Amino acid sequence: MKISLTHYWIFRMTTTLLFDLLRSDNGLKSCRFNNTIKVGVYNVCVTQNDIITFLIKEWLDKWMTEMGFSHDYNHAQSAPDFWLDIDNHDTEWLEIKAFTGSPNFDIANMMSYITEVIEKPWKLHSKYLCLKYKMDEDTGIVTVSDAWLKSVWEISCPSAKWAIKVQDKKGVIYNLRPATWYSTSTSYPIFRSLEHFLSALDYVLKTYSPTAKIGMTWRKDVANAYKKHFGQTLDIPLWQDIAEQYAEKED
Repeated sequence: MKISLTHYWIFRMTTTLLFDLLRSDNGLKSCRFNNTIKVGVYNVCVTQNDIITFLIKEWLDKWMTEMGFSHDYNHAQSAPDFWLDIDNHDTEWLEIKAFTGSPNFDIANMMSYITEVIEKPWKLHSKYLCLKYKMDEDTGIVTVSDAWLKSVWEISCPSAKWAIKVQDKKGVIYNLRPATWYSTSTSYPIFRSLEHFLSALDYVLKTYSPTAKIGMTWRKDVANAYKKHFGQTLDIPLWQDIAEQYAEKED
């Protein structure tokens, strides 16, 4: 659906509407910027992904402001990056994830995430604007080449070691990590639903010794918090009952 900017005020700003507008001729197609810094007579090309992601967030904030789209930009080092409903920060969370090559960003710190989705169950419905970019290291020009708007379970999958893909350093889990959701040749399937994503996360908490105690009640605690906020029941299955659906694909 192509939406005219002149009709914006008919719609309340949502993540889906924003994504439609960004994919129009007025948005991502014009997102090109120079990531070089001049130091004396030398031009230094900044290649760190964190810097590029920050620049994209700054661009998006300015773009929405100039277009007259109401939003709140979160300058703190916490989720989300943007609230699109300025009257209700319990909905329309948008997080920006940028990468070049294959997805290599952190979805979230696992310990923070498992606590926050109980305190703020609406986080489970955050949307992730995932932007793939190309970088010309000769000119310093960064160009957004592709974009997806996804829910957390749509960019997550199991791994060989864990029921959900994580950053694991010497047996210590740090962050939830993304799948290559747009590839047809991945080793493990993408989660089919929020409930299946939570089932896998619950199993990791139960089988990872530092969180084993939390895992005893976490699945129930998440379901209760979700029911209290949304008035809907989350039917989170046991991972053992669905694990076969997410077995490693055969070559």
